[in-house]
Amino acid sequence: MADASALPPEIRHDWSVAEVEALFALPFNDLVFRAQTVHRAHFPANQVQLSTLLSIKTGGCPEDCAYCPQAARYDTGVEAQKLMAVQTVLAEAKRAKESGASRYCMGAAWREPKDRDLDAICDMVQGVKALGMETCMTLGMLTAAQAQRLSDAGLDYYNHNIDTSPDYYTQIITTRTLQERLDTLEHVREAGMKVCCGGIVGMGEGASDRAGMLMTLANLPAHPESVPINMLVQVHGTPLDGTQKLDPLDFVRTIAVARIMMPRSMVRLSAGREEMSDELQALCFLAGANSIFAGPKLLTTPNPGRDHDSQLFQRLGIEPMPLESTPTHAHG
Repeated sequence: MADASALPPEIRHDWSVAEVEALFALPFNDLVFRAQTVHRAHFPANQVQLSTLLSIKTGGCPEDCAYCPQAARYDTGVEAQKLMAVQTVLAEAKRAKESGASRYCMGAAWREPKDRDLDAICDMVQGVKALGMETCMTLGMLTAAQAQRLSDAGLDYYNHNIDTSPDYYTQIITTRTLQERLDTLEHVREAGMKVCCGGIVGMGEGASDRAGMLMTLANLPAHPESVPINMLVQVHGTPLDGTQKLDPLDFVRTIAVARIMMPRSMVRLSAGREEMSDELQALCFLAGANSIFAGPKLLTTPNPGRDHDSQLFQRLGIEPMPLESTPTHAHG
């Protein structure tokens, strides 16, 4: 097996399974030290980007993602709603900016958007941009033409997660393939937008699957500029409710390995923070996480309140990252 400690922290797209598994197998202190060293080489040591996520179209999704309370086939108490009005979304974005968010992310529970929906979507993008914020959308699969239209409207980021490893993927989703997800990422890249792409851990996958997920991301032609690492939020009524919970230190390891493999990407501590102790979140920041979702809700699941995050940042000596500090170019 490769000696992980000897690997240089340069931008690579040729990671092997053995190399990634060797990183995961490092003693915890060595792994976190290395991740923090890589982090400091590319980012301010004590700044974390604040993003806010709004569900602009909730519920009623035809997909069967086993973790998702918005899937129409699961009885989770989430009611299907129509696309929100543009002005309502912009009012929420303004509030988010006033609370310190520099990026505004908007999510719709669709398999893919219909072309007729893109008029309102593009108006939302232009309106949020006019507030001086970065924009991100997650709308499901995109055609090349739809991606170009969003890019023309000024969309900065498109989120489309791969969710898990290629080997474990069909255990979680059967209604769309991993290749369809990768095709959407390619359309986003070709349209000139930045990519937000990560996955979910704690879904019953093995350590090799966490390694496989990160290897898939790091070996893309260009690293995602933003890599959200989500801890499964178990929701009653979904197939993954009752799954054995992941060891918190394995979650920190996943953050650290993501930071080492994708040195210039924003690594976002995403879903699941509501159930994380302050100490666990502090370890994640030490391991190289430098972005969080701020606000009381992530689509349909709870998230820590802004006051709690502000107090934690004060205790840790962390400051919100100003907009001009966030990466604005694609990383090779």
